[in-house]
Amino acid sequence: MRMLSESQIEELNRSHVHIRDRDYVINTLMKMISDGPNKLQVCSAFDATITNYKGPCTYNVLEEGGLPEDYKLKAYKIRDKYFPIETDPNMTIEDKIPYMIEWWTQAHDLLLKYPLSKEMLHNMVATSTAMLRDGCTDFFDKLHKCDVPLLIFSAGVGDIIRELISQHSTFYNNMHVVSNDLDFDENGKMIGFKGEMIHVFNKNENAVHDSDYFSNLSHCTNVLLMGDSLGDLQMANGAENVEAKLTIGFLNTRVADSLELYKSKYDIVICEDESLDVVNAIVNKIIATG
Repeated sequence: MRMLSESQIEELNRSHVHIRDRDYVINTLMKMISDGPNKLQVCSAFDATITNYKGPCTYNVLEEGGLPEDYKLKAYKIRDKYFPIETDPNMTIEDKIPYMIEWWTQAHDLLLKYPLSKEMLHNMVATSTAMLRDGCTDFFDKLHKCDVPLLIFSAGVGDIIRELISQHSTFYNNMHVVSNDLDFDENGKMIGFKGEMIHVFNKNENAVHDSDYFSNLSHCTNVLLMGDSLGDLQMANGAENVEAKLTIGFLNTRVADSLELYKSKYDIVICEDESLDVVNAIVNKIIATG
C-alpha cells in the first residue's frame, strides 16, 4: 500500500476543513486509494450536501414555484417552527425525532391540499434558484465513468431531486435515489406520497436497508459517506463487508455552536463551503488507481 500524506490532498489543509483523527483519515484514504474505484460505493444526502446550502432545498422549490401564495406562507410557518429544533446542538436526536415526524407529516398533509402535476414540477425546478454545489457535475461524471454506485438518500422530495440533477447535470444509471417520492395518477396529477416517510433522523429505518441494494454491492467494501445532518451518518448502515468507511460532514449553519459535535461524529467536517472541492480531491485520488 503506497504512503499518503495530507500534502498530497491539499484541500484537507484548508482552514474551513476540520479533522478529528488525522491518522485514521490518512490510513483510511490509503486503503481506499490502494483498492481503487472497483471497491468503492458512495452514500450521500442531497439537500445542503449535493446542493448549495445557500439555495433552496427540495421542499423550498415547491414554495418558490407555481403553488398559491397561501401554500408558501403556511409552509414557511411550519419550517420556521421546526428547523431550529432540527439544528439545535443541545437536543439529542432521540428528543428531536417526534418533532421531525410532526414537521414532515404537516408538510406532506399541506402539500396534498394543493394541485400539483408532473409538468408543474418540471417547470418549478426549471425556474427555481436551487443549485448543485460547484464541482458536482465533475463528481457525477467521474463516479459514472468508473461505475461507482452513488446512493442519494434524502429526506427531501425524490421527484425534485431527479429533476434537479437532470436539468443541471446528468442523472446517470449508477445513481439510486431513496427519498419521499410523489405518487401520480395516469394523468400526471399528484395523489399522494409513496412508501414510508423519510425525515432527517430515520434514514437507518428505511426499506433500502432491507432490500437487495447493499447486498448487490457486497463487493464494494469501501464506503464514502457524505451528509449535512447527524442523522445522515446512518445512511449506509445496511452496507455489507465494510472494510473502510470515511464520513464527510458539511456543517452549513450554527458553525460555532455545532463544530465540536460534528467533529465528534464525522471524520472530516467542512464548514460553510459551497463546493465539492474536498470531496472531488478525495475521489480523484481513489479513481486514479482504477
